[in-house]
Amino acid sequence: MLNKTENIVGCPVCQFEISVCISRVEEWLKETDSPKYFICANPHSLVTAQTDPAFHKAIQEADLVTPDGSGIVLASRILGGRITERITGSDIFYGLSKRLNQSPGSSYFFLGSTGETLADIKEKLAKDYPNIHFAGSYSPPYTPEFSDEENRLMIDAINAVKPDVLWVGMTAPKQEKWIHQHRDQLDVKFIGAIGAVFDFYTGKVKRSHPVFQKMGLEWFPRLLREPRRLFRRNFISSPKFLLMVLGQRFGSIRKNGP
Repeated sequence: MLNKTENIVGCPVCQFEISVCISRVEEWLKETDSPKYFICANPHSLVTAQTDPAFHKAIQEADLVTPDGSGIVLASRILGGRITERITGSDIFYGLSKRLNQSPGSSYFFLGSTGETLADIKEKLAKDYPNIHFAGSYSPPYTPEFSDEENRLMIDAINAVKPDVLWVGMTAPKQEKWIHQHRDQLDVKFIGAIGAVFDFYTGKVKRSHPVFQKMGLEWFPRLLREPRRLFRRNFISSPKFLLMVLGQRFGSIRKNGP
């Protein structure tokens, strides 16, 4: 865990800016003997974690939890914290790839999505980051839970090539819980739970225009494109999250006041 974090509704979220996070990951790749992993925290995930103990533990024990969402930045402001910018899975993926591409030797493995998407990633990675070796990929079955045999096959595929970085692109909280459960069985140095970044990177799903990203409204165009999937996240989880933050803020005032 990076040592500068702040408590957002019971979860340790990193205060550092993106460049510091990328530098720390580079250090882990050089020095670590056991896998480090990072996840992104957004209002929906932190609300979900309140009723999912395994997910909550995965967040608590992550080595890096980034503030993925304007709601996290707002929460920090309400709580008197120091988080000033959101750091998405895309930020970590592109930032680290740019750094590692400056010198040969690093390797990636991609776990998740479809075979077609993984093939597109392999082709695009070779063009964008030619100094990063595509060590392999694995498309797991689309199922709520994996069997022991399915988990073994995934772990064996990863360990057969011993990549420096394992990118996991499943849905949350499935990806975070899988990483937390199996990280000690994986012969890798760093694991990133980056969800939809697989589709963003290949262009299968377009990120919102940078204007919306800067305004903290990246969710809005996506909501218009996928209203059924994202309605709960934006209109149920977000208000719940705000209430939780306000409860933390004023509960703290009452506890520490006269």
